[in-house]
Amino acid sequence: MTDQQIDRRAERAAAATARPGYKWIALSNTTIGVLMATINSSIVMIALPDIFRGIGVNPLEPGNTSYLLWLMMGYMVVTAVLVVAFGRLGDMFGRVRMYNAGFAVFTLFSIMLSVTWMHGSAGALWLIVMRILQGVGGALLMANSSAILTDAFPTHQRGLALGLNQVAGIAGSFIGLVLGGLLAPIDWRIVFLVSVPVGLFGTVWAYWKLHDTGERHHSSVDWWGNISFAVGLIAVLIGITYGIQPYKTHTMGWTNPMVLSCLIGGVVVLAIFCVIETKVAEPMFRLSLFKIRAFTAGNIASLLASLGRGGLMFVLIIWLQGIWLPQHGYSFEQTPLWAGIYMLPMTVGFLVAGPVSGYLSDRFGARAFGTGGMIVAAFSFAWLALMPVNFHYWEFATALLLNGLGMGLFASPNRAGIMNSLPRQRRGAGAGMTATFQNAAMVLSIGVFFTLMIAGLSKALPGAMTSGLTAQGVPADVASKVAGLPPVSVLFASLLGYNPVQTILGQQVLGALPAHNAAYLTGRAFFPSLISQPFSDGLGVAFLFAIIACLIAGVASLLRGGKYVYVEPEAEPDDGAVPATVAPVEPSHADRVEADEIEAEDERADEETFATDNSRTAGVGVGGSD
Repeated sequence: MTDQQIDRRAERAAAATARPGYKWIALSNTTIGVLMATINSSIVMIALPDIFRGIGVNPLEPGNTSYLLWLMMGYMVVTAVLVVAFGRLGDMFGRVRMYNAGFAVFTLFSIMLSVTWMHGSAGALWLIVMRILQGVGGALLMANSSAILTDAFPTHQRGLALGLNQVAGIAGSFIGLVLGGLLAPIDWRIVFLVSVPVGLFGTVWAYWKLHDTGERHHSSVDWWGNISFAVGLIAVLIGITYGIQPYKTHTMGWTNPMVLSCLIGGVVVLAIFCVIETKVAEPMFRLSLFKIRAFTAGNIASLLASLGRGGLMFVLIIWLQGIWLPQHGYSFEQTPLWAGIYMLPMTVGFLVAGPVSGYLSDRFGARAFGTGGMIVAAFSFAWLALMPVNFHYWEFATALLLNGLGMGLFASPNRAGIMNSLPRQRRGAGAGMTATFQNAAMVLSIGVFFTLMIAGLSKALPGAMTSGLTAQGVPADVASKVAGLPPVSVLFASLLGYNPVQTILGQQVLGALPAHNAAYLTGRAFFPSLISQPFSDGLGVAFLFAIIACLIAGVASLLRGGKYVYVEPEAEPDDGAVPATVAPVEPSHADRVEADEIEAEDERADEETFATDNSRTAGVGVGGSD
């Protein structure tokens, strides 16, 4: 491309971005991208039974449990690992360019997920690999969407824009539950193909309409930082994933040497990564950003909120599918769809509170909304913990609505507060760091919630299972063997919408029983009544964890300080006149010092890079004269 073509393209981009409507184009496009990525992360969870039936794999067999977990969590793991690096690349080469690539990559691997011809283990491995590669596209979208919006919107509207974008992302995870329940029974391949038209439209529209308005900061790639971060975080997330699986005679794998090696080794490598980032001139993970109080407090609050919220979806789905819905007349096969429908009040709460709190935080700052939202969410968790397992739906729906309102009050202002605190040239990396905390916390939360639920079930479930089965004529040795199965199998059976007792006992055992006993064991009353009390014990502990996480997140949000927006230093005018600096918000003295320190550190890094480049080119003749 010639210099004239580059200049003409720059002029067209400047004219397009100067139009008042450009910011709304950026908002609508990025919202579609984030919505598509988050819907896809949950749509698979509801469609898993149909997917595994389609490829001929029983995910509840001990050797196949890892297929189930990786198909659910592989997408989240890869996005957690890559968003920082992709945000950094966006700062260097253009956020819109990286974002466009995300749409294209996501769409390509959505197609590849639907065209597998393999069955059995080979088919499961194909889906896992394609799902991980699809996560690369999702990471590109998530890493750059917030930075694009922050560039496009003025300070007084960023809260609203980021709020709408954030709420769309969170709501997408619940919309995916309903879509998965509707589409998977028709054909499991449609679950992946549904993203393709949206992805194609988004790719073309983003390429045609979006333009980079942020400041590019060209620099060398921090290879050692990228490698150590990826290795450390992947090791930790793999350790969590396998920690909730059975190991030998243990109900969970936390004593598995491989799990311990991954967790300890991953933490050590991440510590080495932090040291590396203090030594390189252009780090991928700018630790200096944590000198900004609003950035640090916002990310701590976000991490803790994700810890409280991440595993909640799984717990509520198991509660509905394994106990409540069968007790109220729904067959186990129907429960995945209806679980998604009955959880819609939470989505409504997000949709109502998110945009409103984002708009108000533009005027009043994020602190009150972030702290208040976490208090409301903690109250909703306490309400859910006090409910009987066989609740009245209006009470359950009200608690879910309250939880959605609380999370919506928190999410939008918190994201806006984080992004407003960042220098322009660091917004991509900062957004990636925030997304990493959120996504890694989601995986960690799933591990924590499953661990607490399994620990609660393992105490009371075996005895209840043995007595319940033998009372219906199941031989004592068979009942004892079934009761000795890991509780995670019971949780997964409920999560997948399988008939748990029919799946665990098998047709051979059931066929030897009297017809009325077999019908009762596989009916809608036996399993829910059997699991209710053990499940309630684990549920109380899990909700207590969520309450504590939300309250600490509220304290972190309270410590963020008043409203703070990073003000870019203005260049000195040529005529020597003193420029008039209009700051949308007056930062505190501490925030001024933090911003000055970051600016000075960036200048020192640029000088080091410039000196290095000069030393490499010393002695090379360059044409031209003074």
